[in-house]
Amino acid sequence: MTTQPPTTILIAEDQGMMRSALATLLNLEEDMRVVATVGRGDEVIAAVGAYTPDVVLLDIELPGRGGLDIIGELAATAPGCVVIVVTTFGRPGYLRRALESGARGFLVKDDPVEELARSIRRARAGEIVVNPHLATLALSATPNPLSDRERQVLAASAGGTTIADIATGLHLSPSTVRNYLSSAIGKTATRNRAEALTLAREQGWL
Repeated sequence: MTTQPPTTILIAEDQGMMRSALATLLNLEEDMRVVATVGRGDEVIAAVGAYTPDVVLLDIELPGRGGLDIIGELAATAPGCVVIVVTTFGRPGYLRRALESGARGFLVKDDPVEELARSIRRARAGEIVVNPHLATLALSATPNPLSDRERQVLAASAGGTTIADIATGLHLSPSTVRNYLSSAIGKTATRNRAEALTLAREQGWL
């Protein structure tokens, strides 16, 4: 009887203790092997190219580059690699964006590691695996009303960044930045950009 090779896994997680714990626990599974771990989002693409894992376990809040921004590139550059988001931030908007970008799973860190291992096997078999509670919330969640550019400009406004600085950073004119912010405020039915930013973050639209 031919023994199937173990599923190789790359873990992208910024918290060192969580990263080590996941690697240790998954390596206890007979059919899995963690081949690499990274702590920054801007290290993921290169690490996937170097180690060619079968599965990437991807956090959302990563320094250097956010996890949600990486999924689409992984789908294009490593189409055979299964991406499963494992995050603390179980927001319906994040779930929608992750699945639309090509992720095959969306789990929260509170899930037991046995469930994570089962989800990895199911995702490799072609299933979409989602935390049940979050899946229920997503069914009633409001779809993201913001365009990609509106999300980008709104996110850049965090911390009270001036219009001029946003314009410089995004290579836009100040009037264009004002138009995008005004549109985002209108679509979120809020009173100002601070409220729009808060709401968008709470909904997982950014």
